[in-house]
Amino acid sequence: MQSNPHSNSSTLSNPQSNPLLAPVDTLIDYRAVKPEHIQPAIELLLEKARAAVDAAADPSLPATWKAVVSPIDDATDPLWRVWTIVGHLKSVQNTPALREAVNAMLGPVTEFATWVGLHEGLFTQYLRLQQSEDFNSWPEVRRRVIDLSVRDFRLGGVELKGQARERYAEIAERESQVAQKFSENVLDANDGWSLVLDDVSRLDGIPADVIEGFQAMAQADPEIDQSGTPKYKLNLKMPSYLPVMQYAKDRELRYTLYKAYATLASDQGDPQFDNSSLIEESLSLRAESAQLLGFKSFAELRLETRMADTPDEVLTFLRQLAGRALPYARKDLDDLRAYARDHLGLAELEPWDVAYASEHLRQARYDYSEDEVKQYFTEPKVVQGLFDLAQRLFSVRIVPTTLSLWRDDVSAARIESEKGELIGHLIIDLYAREGKQGGAWVSQERSRRRTDTGLQTPVVYLTCNFAKGRDGKPSLLTHDDVITLFHEAGHALHALLDEIDEPGASAFSAVEWDAIELPSQFMENFCWEYEVLKDLTSHIETGDVLPKSLYDKLKAARNFQSGMQTVRQIEFALFDMLLHQQEKGLAIGDVMATLEAVRQEVAVLIPPTWHRFAHAFTHLFAGGYGAGYYSYKWAEVLSADAFAAFEEAASTLDPQTGARFRREILSVGGIRPAADSFRAFRGRDPKLDALLRHHGMTEDDAQQETTSA
Repeated sequence: MQSNPHSNSSTLSNPQSNPLLAPVDTLIDYRAVKPEHIQPAIELLLEKARAAVDAAADPSLPATWKAVVSPIDDATDPLWRVWTIVGHLKSVQNTPALREAVNAMLGPVTEFATWVGLHEGLFTQYLRLQQSEDFNSWPEVRRRVIDLSVRDFRLGGVELKGQARERYAEIAERESQVAQKFSENVLDANDGWSLVLDDVSRLDGIPADVIEGFQAMAQADPEIDQSGTPKYKLNLKMPSYLPVMQYAKDRELRYTLYKAYATLASDQGDPQFDNSSLIEESLSLRAESAQLLGFKSFAELRLETRMADTPDEVLTFLRQLAGRALPYARKDLDDLRAYARDHLGLAELEPWDVAYASEHLRQARYDYSEDEVKQYFTEPKVVQGLFDLAQRLFSVRIVPTTLSLWRDDVSAARIESEKGELIGHLIIDLYAREGKQGGAWVSQERSRRRTDTGLQTPVVYLTCNFAKGRDGKPSLLTHDDVITLFHEAGHALHALLDEIDEPGASAFSAVEWDAIELPSQFMENFCWEYEVLKDLTSHIETGDVLPKSLYDKLKAARNFQSGMQTVRQIEFALFDMLLHQQEKGLAIGDVMATLEAVRQEVAVLIPPTWHRFAHAFTHLFAGGYGAGYYSYKWAEVLSADAFAAFEEAASTLDPQTGARFRREILSVGGIRPAADSFRAFRGRDPKLDALLRHHGMTEDDAQQETTSA
C-alpha cells in the first residue's frame, strides 16, 4: 500500500520526525528520506523564506548586509538545500511516489523563486545597499554579491509592470514544468526499452564480461522466463549500449539499438513519451520571456551573463573552429570508410557501423583494444588515484568516510586541508541502474558560507553511470570512463575548493556559464599523463600497472578521429545557438530543418531522416544549457591553455603550478570575472593554440598525418 504523501503534515514538520529539516550545517540521513517528508518540509521552509524576504524588504531597515542580506540567506539556504536533495534523489532513484512528491512541490518552489526575483521592495533594498555611502569600503565579496543580485533582479523581470509582469511569472512556472516533463520522458523512454535474446551467437564480438552482465540482467528480471537456454537482456544504458555498438558483429543488432536510442522520446517511439510538443513550447516560452525583458532573442538574454557578448560572436567562434576541424573530420571519415570497405566487408558505412568500424580501425592502427585497456582500470584504484592526484596538485586530503546514503554502493569522502581541517564532503554515485538519469553530472547540496556561528562547509554530489562489477569483482572502467570521472571531479573540486564565504559569489552561483567547464575539462588532461595513469591502474587479474608500451599506444591514439568528434560537438552547439537566436518559437518541423541545415554545414556523416537527436537533448531542454552548449568548446580553449602551464613546468604534476591554479581559478569562485581569473593564472588572455595542438590540428600534425598515410 502506498503512503499518502500529504498525510501527517503537522507531525512531519519538525526535525525529529523529518530528516529533511535537519539543521543546514549538519549532514542529513539520506536513507531516511521518504516521499511523505517532502511536502511538509518544503511548505514549512517556504513559509519561513517568504517571511524573511518580506521582512528584509522593510524600507525602515538600515542599509546594511546584516539587516538585509544575512536574514534572507539564513532562511533560504535551508530551502534550496532541501530542494537540491530531493531533486537529486529523484534523479538517481526515481520512483513513482518520489516523482509525485517532488513534482507536487515544483510549482510552489518555482513560484517562490519568481516572486523573489520580481519583489520590488527587495530590489529597492539591494539598490539602497549598492548606493550606500560606505558600499565601496565593503569586503569585495559582498560588493560582488550585491552587484550580481541587482543585475539578476533586472534580468529576472523586476522592472516589468502590469500584464507583462504577470505573464513573465506564468512563463517561469511553465518553463520549469516543461523541463521537468522533458527529462522524465527521456528517462521513462530509456527505462521502458529492452531487448531479450536467447541466441548468444548474436552477441559475438562483445567482451565476455559484458555478455555476463546481459545474462545477469536477464536473471534479475522476474518477467523473463528463465527456462530453456540462457537469456540475455540488453538496454539503452551506456554500459549496455556502447559495447554493442563497438563490438557486436551482428549488424542488425547494432541497427536495432542505434534506432531505439536515436529515436528516444520522439514521434518515432511510444507516443506517451514524445517530446515534440515540449520542444516547441520550450522555445516559444524562452523567446517570449526574452522579449518581455527587452531582448531580441533568448540567446541575447543568456549572453548578458556570459564571457561571450553576442550570438554572432559565438557563431563566429564555432564556425572558425569548424573551419579548422572539417578537413581533419573528412579525412577521418574517408579513412574509416576505406577500412570498413576493405577489411569489414561494409560497402556502405551506415551510422550504426561507425562505432564498430572505428574500434576495429583503432585496434588495427594502434594495436590495442579498449577492452584490453579496461582490464587495468579497476574503479577503486582509479578513485584512489584521483584522490592522490588532487592531494598532490592542490594540497588537500580526500579521506573516505561513512554516511547514511541512499544506496550501499554510494560512497562519501571528507575533503580536508593538510592540517586535517574540514573543507567539505563529496558524495560519489558511480553506477548505472534503472530509475537513474543517464549521463554524468555534479550538483551542490550546500555552499560554503561563513556566519556568526562559524563556517558552513560545502556538500557536493558526483554522479556517473558506469557498469557495476559483479560477483564481488570491482567495476572495470574504460579510458573514456576515467576521463568522464576526472571531468566531473574537476567540477566537484571547483565547488569544494572555493574559498568564498558568501554563496552569492561562489563558483556554482557566479562563474559565467561559458567558463564553468574550465576546471572540469582541465582535469581531463591528466588522464593522458603516464605519471598519473600508472597510479590509477592495477590489472584485475595480475595487479600490474598499465605497461608503458600499452600507454604509448593509447597516447598515440589520443587524437584518433578527433576531427569527427570536434565537428560533432560544433554541430550541437550551432544547433543550440541558431534555435535560440530566433525571435519566436519554432514548430518541430522547423527545429528539425534547422538541425538538418547545421548538419549540411558542419557534419561529415548525415544520419537517417528518422533520427531524432533533439528529442532527448536534455542539456538544452532540461539541463540549463539552452543557448549555452557552445560553452564546452569555449571553455576548452581556456582549459587547454591552462593545462599548457603545467606542460611548461618541470612536471605536469608540479605542485607550485597546482597551487597557483587553485589560488587563481578554484579558490576565487565567482568573486571576479572568469577572464580576470584566467589572466591572473596565465598572465595573458587565452590562445587557441593549445586546444588545436591537443586535438592534433596544427600544421605539423597535418604534415605528420600525411607522411604516415
